[in-house]
Amino acid sequence: MSRLLQTGLNAGKEPVIKVVDGEGVYFILADGRRLIDGSNTGGPLGHKHPAMVEAMIKAASNPVINEGWFWAEREAAAEELIDIAFGEEKSWVGAVRFFISGSEANDLALTFSQALTGRTELATRERAFHGMTGLSRQMTVQPHWHGGLALQSGGSKAVPTQVPVRIIPGPVDAKYGVVSDNRTLAERMAGTEQALSAVAATIIDYTQGGTYYDPEYQDYVANAARKAGSLWIADEVVTGLGRSGRWFAFQGGETRPDIVTLGKCLAGGSAPAGAVVMSKEIVDNMKDKSWQTYSTFRAHPSAVAAIRAYLSVMKDGEIIRRVKTLEAKMQQGLVEIARRHPSVARVDGFGLHWTVELHGPDWRNWYADTTVSPIASRVASRAIEAGAIIGTSGEQTSLFLAPSFIITDSELDTLLAALDHGLAVADAEFERGAA
Repeated sequence: MSRLLQTGLNAGKEPVIKVVDGEGVYFILADGRRLIDGSNTGGPLGHKHPAMVEAMIKAASNPVINEGWFWAEREAAAEELIDIAFGEEKSWVGAVRFFISGSEANDLALTFSQALTGRTELATRERAFHGMTGLSRQMTVQPHWHGGLALQSGGSKAVPTQVPVRIIPGPVDAKYGVVSDNRTLAERMAGTEQALSAVAATIIDYTQGGTYYDPEYQDYVANAARKAGSLWIADEVVTGLGRSGRWFAFQGGETRPDIVTLGKCLAGGSAPAGAVVMSKEIVDNMKDKSWQTYSTFRAHPSAVAAIRAYLSVMKDGEIIRRVKTLEAKMQQGLVEIARRHPSVARVDGFGLHWTVELHGPDWRNWYADTTVSPIASRVASRAIEAGAIIGTSGEQTSLFLAPSFIITDSELDTLLAALDHGLAVADAEFERGAA
C-alpha cells in the first residue's frame, strides 16, 4: 500500500496508471507503454522540451535568492512577460508580481482586492474552480472540490466558509448538444449588478466545469462588476499564455480586466509558478502603498528561468497560431464523435481545451464520496486501450481534453480515436438506462 496521500485526476479508488517518464506528448508507464498525455494543462510544450531542459540545467547555477531581495533576472522575467505576452495590451497593463502557483495567485489577488476596496464579499460564477488554497478554494464552488473530506461511505465534511461568496449565473453554450437555458443573456443575468454591489472582486475563469465564455458573457459580467464598484479578476491560470488559441482568453471580448492571474503554462510546466498582473490604474493607486505579502520561494531562480525560456519559445506567436488551427480540427473531430455516441450530451471548448459531457446525474449532486469509479472515469480507463490518457477533473460525467501545444495532427487523431473507443462504455450504460 502506498504511503503517498493523493487525490486522483480521475475519480475512483485505484490509480488508473503509473507514470515513470515522459517524452514529447507521451507519458511512459511502468509497464513500458507510451500513451498520449491528453489532459495536461500544466504541460504546454509537452515533456522534456529542449529549450525548457536547457533553461532548467542553467538555473541550477543561479543564486538561492528569495522574494525579499531585488534580483535582476526576476526583473527581466517581469519585463519579458509584459512585453511579449501582453504586447498587444500595453494600453492598460501595469505591473506583475510572481507567485508559486495559480492557486496562490488567485488567493492573494482576492485578498488584495479586499484590502484595496475595503469590502469583504467576493463573487464568482456557477461551477467555478479557482484553486485549492485560501480564498481561491473559497471561490471554487464545484461541490466535490470543497477542500475537505469526501467520505467513501457517502457524504462529505467540507471546509468552513471564510467569507460571503456571491455566485452569479454561468455561461451557457455548446458546440454540440442541447443548451439547457434558452433565455437571453440579459434575462439570465438579471440582478447581477445588484448582487455585486458589496463585492470586493468578481473573479471569472474560462473553462471550469466544461463551461466556456463567449465575449458577450465576459463583457456583461465585467461591465456589471465595474458599475457595482467591484474589481474584475480574469482567472487565466488555465487559459492564459496560449491554451485558448490566443495569448489570453479575455482578448476575445472588448473589456479588459483590473487584474489577471496566471499559472499552469507560465513556466512551461518545468517549474511551479503563478503571477498577478495589474492594470495601470491599480498600479497608480499603489504608488503610496506597499503590498504586504511575502514568500521565500516566489519567483525562485528555477521558476524565473523556466518563465523566460517559455516566453522565448512562444515569442514569435507561431505555436499559438498552431493552437488556433488545431481548434478547428478538435471541434470537427469531437462533434463527429459525439454524433456517433448517444451517451454524449454536450461538447464545448476552444483552442486546445475541450470538454465532453455525458448524460447522467447532475453535477450539483456529485461529491466524489464513493470508491466506485463514475462513468467518466470508466470511459477514460477504456481509452487507455487505444493509446491515450484522458482526464475528468474528478467529475462524474465530464471528460476534458487538453493536449500539449506541440501535438501533431496524427497524434491528435490518436487522442480522438481513443476517446471514440472509450465512449463505448458510456453508450452501453446509457442504453441500459433508456431501456
